Amino acid sequence: MSVTDATHRRPVRKFAALAACVLLAAGCAKAGTAGSSEAGGGDKSPLKVGLVYSKTGPLAAYGKQYLEGFKAGLSYATKGSNAVDGHPVEIAEQDDAGDPAKAVSAAKDLIGKNYKILAGSTASGVALQVGPIAAQNKVLFISGPAAADKVTGLNKYTFRSGRQSYQDTRAAASFIGDAKGKKVTVLAQDNAFGQANVAAVKAVLGGEGASVDAVLAPPSATDLTPFATQAKAAKPDLLYVAWAGDTASALWTSLNQQDVFSATKVVTGLDVAASYPLFGPAAEKIDFLNHYFAGAAGGTDAELAMTDAVTKAGSKPDLFTPDGFTAAQMVVHALEANKGSDADTDALVKSLEGWSFDGVKGKLTVRAEDHALLQPMFQVKLTGTGAAAKPTAEKVLDADLVAPPVVKMAG
Repeated sequence: MSVTDATHRRPVRKFAALAACVLLAAGCAKAGTAGSSEAGGGDKSPLKVGLVYSKTGPLAAYGKQYLEGFKAGLSYATKGSNAVDGHPVEIAEQDDAGDPAKAVSAAKDLIGKNYKILAGSTASGVALQVGPIAAQNKVLFISGPAAADKVTGLNKYTFRSGRQSYQDTRAAASFIGDAKGKKVTVLAQDNAFGQANVAAVKAVLGGEGASVDAVLAPPSATDLTPFATQAKAAKPDLLYVAWAGDTASALWTSLNQQDVFSATKVVTGLDVAASYPLFGPAAEKIDFLNHYFAGAAGGTDAELAMTDAVTKAGSKPDLFTPDGFTAAQMVVHALEANKGSDADTDALVKSLEGWSFDGVKGKLTVRAEDHALLQPMFQVKLTGTGAAAKPTAEKVLDADLVAPPVVKMAG
C-alpha cells in the first residue's frame, strides 16, 4: 500500500489486544456473530443495506476486496443465514468509481429509498463527503478502506471498518525508534489521502522531535521522476511513501532508477498481493508497515472463516478484504442489538459505540468517543522477488501502541 488508502491505493499491479469487551445493553457478541431467528411470524421484511464503493475506477481492485469481505462477513455474522431475527439482509450495490460527487448522488438515492444503513467508501474523498450526508439524514454510515483521519469523529452517525492514516504512521514510527533530531520526508499524492498522511506524520514524528517535510505530486501526474528526484535530494533519514492508485508502479520504478533505496531508509505500506513483484530486488531493503495480508493474523476464527468463504467464491483474501468483513460484523451487531430493526438509527449508533469484538485481525474496539476503530497493525518484510515474493509478519503492533488520539466529535 505505499501506505495505501482506499482513498487511493494502488490496485492490482499498482502500488502500493485490546480492551476487554465493553458490555452494552446489547451485550458483546462472540467474534461479532449474531444468530438469526428462525421463529417468527409477523413481519419478515428485508433489512436493506446500501454499499457505495468503487466497483470501477482506479480503486476497483480495492472495492472488489471490500465487497468479497462484506459478503463473507455477513454470512459469518449471521451463521450462514444472511438474516437477522428472521429478516433477510439485502445489499444494494452502488458504484461511485472513486468520485465523491457520484458517491453523494448514490447515497442520496439510497436514502430516498429509505435505506437506513450505508457502507463502503473505498476512497477517503468519498467518505468525507458521504459522512455529512449520513448525518443530515440520520443514517448509519460505516466507511470502509478510506484512511483519512478526519473520518474519525466526523459525526455521530459515521463509523469506520478499516484503519486510519494515524495508525499507519504509528506503525511507521515503530521502525525508527527515537525520532528526535531525525529528518523525515513524506512522498505522497496531493489528495485527501496524501494530505492526511503528511498531517499524521507531522503530528506523530514531528511531535517526537523530527523535522518533517513533504514532496507532493498531483494525482494526475504520470512522469514521477521529478518527485523521486526531489525526495532523494531532501536527504531524509526516513522517506515515508504514502501512495495509491494506478501510478504506483511508475513511482517505484522512478525511485529505483534514482537509487533512493541505497540513500535513505524507506518505509511504506504493503499493498495488495499483486503489487509484491513490483518492488523487485529492492523489496528486501524496504520496511513495510501493514494493515493486513492473507494469513497475517495467524488464523483467528474470523480470518479462517473469511479465507474459507472468499476462497470458495473463487478469490483470495487481500489487503482490504477484512474491511468489508468487519463492516458486515458491525452492521449485523447493530441490527441484532435492535431486534432486527433499523427504524431507530440513534439506537443503531449506540449499539456500536464502545463495542469490542473478535475480528479478522484479532480484538477490535469501536471507540465510543469518536468512533475510531482500534486494532493491531503489523511490521512486515517481503522476501523473494517476482512471483515468489512473500510477506512475513515480523511483529504485531498492539492496538494501544498505534491508537490515534481521541478527537472531539465534530457533529
